[in-house]
Amino acid sequence: MTLHSDAAATLGAWAPPPGSQRELRDRFLAHLAARPDGVSRESYPDHLTAGVLVLSPDLDRVLLNLHRKAGRWFAFGGHCEPDDRTLAGAARREGLEESGLPDLELDPVPVHLDEHVVGFCDPRGEAHHLDVRFTALAPAGAAHATSEESLAVRWWPVDALPEGLEQEMHELVAAARSRWTEHRQAAQSTWPSLPGGSTSAAADQPSR
Repeated sequence: MTLHSDAAATLGAWAPPPGSQRELRDRFLAHLAARPDGVSRESYPDHLTAGVLVLSPDLDRVLLNLHRKAGRWFAFGGHCEPDDRTLAGAARREGLEESGLPDLELDPVPVHLDEHVVGFCDPRGEAHHLDVRFTALAPAGAAHATSEESLAVRWWPVDALPEGLEQEMHELVAAARSRWTEHRQAAQSTWPSLPGGSTSAAADQPSR
């Protein structure tokens, strides 16, 4: 399977909430249907990109990077590369490269979509990033590092995010936390009951 076909299959299988997310999903699928190179930066001005929102295992903190060129706090992500075979794999690669973390527990289903104009990634002019966002958990206690693409990488409490953070980033954080909470609730509901009527909560091992 090529990256293009994986992207089409991944987005086609995703059930977004009604409203703008569903409209973006349809927009991204139409782009892929019209452009065989739609996952590559060679597709101008529109191309798919892949990103990942990294949360702490307790879901109380989010790891963001202060983008060197944009000068704003973002989740990790960027262009797909020729060696990428899946959108989820591209998102995980970007997350590892830009966070310096040794590993990520990635949910392979998209959690949020966004389209934004970028004026610094193509010499031909403004490009439109059709960004497919995933979510991942960082290893407990793992150290992070700042890559060449960032001015800083740091943890932020989810209830005290950077001032001026875009509304779509707040939506992404909320959607990511909701996704992991759903995983954990599903894991608890299917875990065998223990003596006394309690259940074992495998909260650090989200259900797939």
